[in-house]
Amino acid sequence: MATKRLARQLGLIRRKSTAPANGNLGRSKSKQLFDYLIVIDFESTCWNDGKRHRSQEIIEFPAVLLNTSTGEIESEFHAYVQPQEHPVLSEFCMELTGIKQDQVDEGVPLKICLSQFCKWIQKIQQEKKIIFATGISDISTSEVNLCAFVTWSDWDLGVCLEYECKRKQLLKPVFLNSWIDLRVTYKIFYNRKPKGLSGALEEVGIKFLGREHFGLDDSRNTALLAWKMIRDGCLMKITRSLNTVVLKGILPVPYLFHQQRNRTSLFMRKSLHHLMAPQ
Repeated sequence: MATKRLARQLGLIRRKSTAPANGNLGRSKSKQLFDYLIVIDFESTCWNDGKRHRSQEIIEFPAVLLNTSTGEIESEFHAYVQPQEHPVLSEFCMELTGIKQDQVDEGVPLKICLSQFCKWIQKIQQEKKIIFATGISDISTSEVNLCAFVTWSDWDLGVCLEYECKRKQLLKPVFLNSWIDLRVTYKIFYNRKPKGLSGALEEVGIKFLGREHFGLDDSRNTALLAWKMIRDGCLMKITRSLNTVVLKGILPVPYLFHQQRNRTSLFMRKSLHHLMAPQ
């Protein structure tokens, strides 16, 4: 029972919401489960030609690291990604995102981008003693800083990256299997359906900064919204996980930290080996 309670606290087991209709739940400030949030907002190939396109590819891969105690963005990752299946961007895509053909032509394939992203992750893990909420055993203590990924909807990590990696037989980092859907969290916390990211920001008195549908700007603004929600008393919890939660014994945190660093390092080695393999 204690293990299940812990799982619910981390948001790894979902339970029916009992939020009152007046939307006052969680208005008082509360200690966050996660010391850091990494916000991701991909941009992908897209069309408006009336045809059904089955495969979208990531063309911009941004991530921002938000400190949930200070609201500061302490680090950023950004890369343009070469689409391989549909290398030429549609006019609609370029107009929507502001991303130009030469920017993706000069970008890197997704497998290299993932390797670069993992190196950035490894760097911030070492600098800030971060571990990720990939299972029930991830417990926050003074020895480590617990971190979770945040997206605006499940599309980025649950659909776009997931299926592109499967199609291209790419090794996807296991820590990208769990995340917080801020759109769902916003709807539950404020008891209203957001009208897109910019609409959600406007509803809480924040003006969107930058260009909409440019991934890095979207990520920064999603982080701004997350910080506003935290200040309003929202407790950030995992809303979606592709992992199977194992409700068995809880390992000591130092062991977990060591194991997670090893898993990240193992992924780096596999990624580099994957990059050097003949195509």
